Amino acid sequence: MSKRQILIVDDEVSILKLLNFVLSNEYQLVIKTSGVEALSWLEEGNSPSLIISDLEMPYFDGSSFIYNLKISGFYRDTPVIILSGASNLTERVAKMPFQLDDFIPKPFNPTQLKEAISDVFKKYDSVGS
Repeated sequence: MSKRQILIVDDEVSILKLLNFVLSNEYQLVIKTSGVEALSWLEEGNSPSLIISDLEMPYFDGSSFIYNLKISGFYRDTPVIILSGASNLTERVAKMPFQLDDFIPKPFNPTQLKEAISDVFKKYDSVGS
């Protein structure tokens, strides 16, 4: 069985290395360092099973990136987990004009992240069947 593909969008190299270490055995990872790069990759016709995005990135922040996904017809239903060190993360997520599947503050516990990913996939698998 092929691995599920996860698009990771974060501009912090240390976080990307940690995510790669923690998740690459179970999932096929596509790593982009900005919302612009991630949107460009998606526009090439790629369709990940899940997107994990930071909120605070240069040029095109995570909120704008996810908003653009959610208003597009094609990626509206792609699950999204926010992984961010943003202050007041809970309030920022509550004010977003779209639904997220989960959000996890940085620094994060790798086990908690893996559980969140597993829960999202379980939820979407049960909806699809």
